[in-house]
Amino acid sequence: MQFSENKSLAAFNSFGIDVKARYFAKISSVDELSNLQLMQNLPLLVLGGGSNILFMGDFNGYILHNQIRGIEVVHEDEDQVLVRTGAGEVWHDFVEYCIGNGFAGIENLALIPGRNGASPIQNIGAYGVEVKDVFYELEAFHLFEKKIYRFSASDCAFGYRDSVFKNKYKGQFMISSVTYRLNKKPTFHTTYGAIQQELEEMGVEDLSIRAVGDAVIRIRRFKLPDPAIIGNAGSFFKNPEISAADFQQLRSVYPDIVGYALPGGNIKLAAGWMIEKAGWKGFRKGQAGVHDKQALVLVNHGGAKGKEIYDLSEEILASIREKFGVDLEREVNVV
Repeated sequence: MQFSENKSLAAFNSFGIDVKARYFAKISSVDELSNLQLMQNLPLLVLGGGSNILFMGDFNGYILHNQIRGIEVVHEDEDQVLVRTGAGEVWHDFVEYCIGNGFAGIENLALIPGRNGASPIQNIGAYGVEVKDVFYELEAFHLFEKKIYRFSASDCAFGYRDSVFKNKYKGQFMISSVTYRLNKKPTFHTTYGAIQQELEEMGVEDLSIRAVGDAVIRIRRFKLPDPAIIGNAGSFFKNPEISAADFQQLRSVYPDIVGYALPGGNIKLAAGWMIEKAGWKGFRKGQAGVHDKQALVLVNHGGAKGKEIYDLSEEILASIREKFGVDLEREVNVV
């Protein structure tokens, strides 16, 4: 395995930002990681699908592109199955594999871009389901100690689009495999978002994980732009959480404000609704813009710099703070 120098990253991030990495290597096995010789004074970034990252400029360090593949059933009984997948597997391909084999639990996460290694890092989620709901364990290679660690769900400290790998262990590990606990007898989640309506429009009478997956795919294709056509990283902002009292106060001013009750009593607001209400939906400034069908998504119309997209996000943050008194947080990692 050798490093490429001054490698263009335009094809390795879904925003299509044309920056360069000082050193770039594709990693397809843990053995290759064991033989890495790295200069300690240079930054290091593990890259999967590049679907949740915004590069602000050239990366003066090492980028390791995770291409560790493989899917295998490691245990099953009459109710559940444990499936281990290489961290470099494409997430949606894995979802399709599970649906095709009757393994339930991640059909609501269909068509989320990226690789499997990012699923626990981000605790990806959509339509009422998060990876933590099906996570069993992962193995990760410590890039400086040169050894494998195994992490349970509690070790990962999952939060809303968050885990221990985004803070305490940031830049220290490359995830090599993730194991999920999936069900042979599905529990369907169809009340979140427009899934039930989509199923009705599809004419589905016998509910199945295939039908739910197809409904999610149809919704996402309608609402979200294809990164192959227009650069984007999906939802750019997290949905903020506020107290029930604050929500009631906002609702007295904005009766149609969208919020979802959380188990602890707080309310999760729909960031996309607020951004649209503030007039940003379809906005464009140079080559950076806000998607015209989903205000949560910032887009690169072609040739935008990372800073242009970041500056637009700053304007949106300030606008939402001024209009609603709510602080939004970026979901996308800024590098």
